[in-house]
Amino acid sequence: MNNLLLVEDNEDIQDINKFLLEKHGYRVHLAMNLAQAREQVASSIPDLIVLDIMLPDGNGLDYLAELKREHDIPVLLLTALSETSDEIKGLQEGGDDYVAKPYSNELLLARINKILQQKEKADERVRAASRRVPDTLEYGELTVDNITQQAYLRGEDVNLTPKEFLVLAYFLKNIDKQLTPEEIYEAVWGQDANNAVGTVKVHIKRVRDKLKMEEGGTVVIETEQRKFYVCNVRRG
Repeated sequence: MNNLLLVEDNEDIQDINKFLLEKHGYRVHLAMNLAQAREQVASSIPDLIVLDIMLPDGNGLDYLAELKREHDIPVLLLTALSETSDEIKGLQEGGDDYVAKPYSNELLLARINKILQQKEKADERVRAASRRVPDTLEYGELTVDNITQQAYLRGEDVNLTPKEFLVLAYFLKNIDKQLTPEEIYEAVWGQDANNAVGTVKVHIKRVRDKLKMEEGGTVVIETEQRKFYVCNVRRG
């Protein structure tokens, strides 16, 4: 049974959505503001978060960026805002989909089901891929553990999130090849790359920062012609 976290300050909407989702077999947890959302995530990682943008103690988009720095929890943005810029920012910060109020119960349920189905397919591809690669690979000062999905730089865990690890692993499988953001997104997220360039850029930046690639090292992800990424492994 999937665990969902609904972050919404309107009690009527919370009650309706909770009833709907529990009726369809989901286990639902509630948060009325960002403080409660942080407590819920710290206590137990949900399978998906339905996140309102306008909340009494802050902006959901800011929390989304904060959340994605630490976790790869799928997030469905739910908001009264319908400006295209808000939708784009939400997707760029790592949101998986976007539903503007008012919406039908059927639409909300369909979007949630779709995200969770895509997550399961992506997880299965990762499990299948992990069975076809060595447990551990070394690239100079960088060690990659494909079983635990952790990366170590000079023996220290660099604390990649699951998605960041998968981005790095995809680059290492395609060393010296030109990769587009769309190609990376489809391979790692397992979804069509609609409006996904920003999401990929954010994840690549985090991987670069955590592996200190700007300071040099064995493995470097570089931008070429402003539209391609290439992973280079320096030898010797």
